[in-house]
This record gives sequence, structure tokens and C-alpha cells, in this order.
Amino acid sequence: MVPQTAPSQCRPIRRRWLFVPAVAAAGLAAALFLAPSNAVPPSGGPLNGGGSTAVVPSAVPSAADSPSAADVARKPVPPLAAAPTAVSIPAADLNVRVLPLTPSADDLASESLVPPLTVDAYWLTIYGVPGAGSANTTYIVGHSWDGRDAPFNRLSDETLVGKPVTVTTAKGALKYVVDSVTTHDKNTLKDSDIWNVVPNRVVLISCYTEDPWGKNVVLTASPAT
Repeated sequence: MVPQTAPSQCRPIRRRWLFVPAVAAAGLAAALFLAPSNAVPPSGGPLNGGGSTAVVPSAVPSAADSPSAADVARKPVPPLAAAPTAVSIPAADLNVRVLPLTPSADDLASESLVPPLTVDAYWLTIYGVPGAGSANTTYIVGHSWDGRDAPFNRLSDETLVGKPVTVTTAKGALKYVVDSVTTHDKNTLKDSDIWNVVPNRVVLISCYTEDPWGKNVVLTASPAT
């Protein structure tokens, strides 16, 4: 939905709104082109050569440590990885549709990105998708607004830690829990560890309401257990 206020009222009107690490993006694109998302690297390492949180066990687990067939049967199987279409955080009164957004060559060259000036959320298509078989973090961005209520205005709230998040895809609904709500200087966001490759993590990014021109707010969420 196109906002009813003039563009000058939107906090993130400046070009340098969200910094995207061009090198990481290019490396991920190459990795996805060369290997399917469910491929297993030969050495157990990351598919794109860095930032993975995967851990290789030091020993084969014993039968006593292995889950029983009943335990496996009871454990819900998440939907297969697919593009997000909506995101909801009830504690923040946030429930918005998610539209795809592919950074342009100019965005990657400048390492900055300005999403469309709407109240929708936007999924950065050059990174990950949520669900079983996910190969990277899913990044969802949106604007905070001056002069009107908007869903992403309410991300700047540290009390959201521990609260549930639901990401909806064409394959089904995925449940997450907020791990952290942090702020980052816009000039250094591109160098942050939020860009590390973490499969099936979800990261939401907007302008920090207390300093919309200088900082971004970053909410991270992991799959609910």
C-alpha cells in the first residue's frame, strides 16, 4: 500500500538507509548457483566459505544418545524452505505482508539500499529463505515512519526478546522466537555479524526510532523449539 503522507515525512528518505555487504551478497549468489540449497559440503563446512554456525560432532553419538522413533515421530517437521509472504510479531502488533526485493547492481556497488516507500515488509532475495533446507539467514526490511503509525515503528523495543514470531510462506507457517533487538550505526551495519551465514535465522531491519537518520534497529529470531 502506498503511504498517504508525503515522502518527506518518511524517516528513511535518505539514500544511505540500509547498508548491504556487496562481497557477501556476491559470494552467496555464486554458492547458490553452484550447489543446491540442500547440498552438504565435502568437509562439513559452509557452502559459501564463511560465517556458518554448523558444528561437526567430535564423535558418533551412541545409541543411548539417539532419539527414539517415537521422539522423532512426535517432533513436528517444518515446511520446506520457501519465499516468505508474511511476518507477524503479536507482541509488537506487527502483521504485514512480505514482498520480494532484489538489490540492484547500483545498490550492491554502493553497499546501501532503500526499500520502496510503503508500510510493507521486503524480503532480500539474494540471501536465504526460511524453512527446512534453508541455507542462509532470511532478511526482511521495512521503513519506520514519522507522522503516522506503522508496523516497523514498533521494532525498537528490547522487551520483544523471547517473544514469538511467525513467518508465513507458500509452504506453511514457521515459528520463531526473538533472540535480540539491537541497534547499529548505519555506516557500519554492512560490517556487522548479522550478515554471517546462519541457516533458517530471520533478521528484521528498520530505522531506529530514537535516531532514524543515524541508526538501524535489528531484530534477530531463531526457530522455536
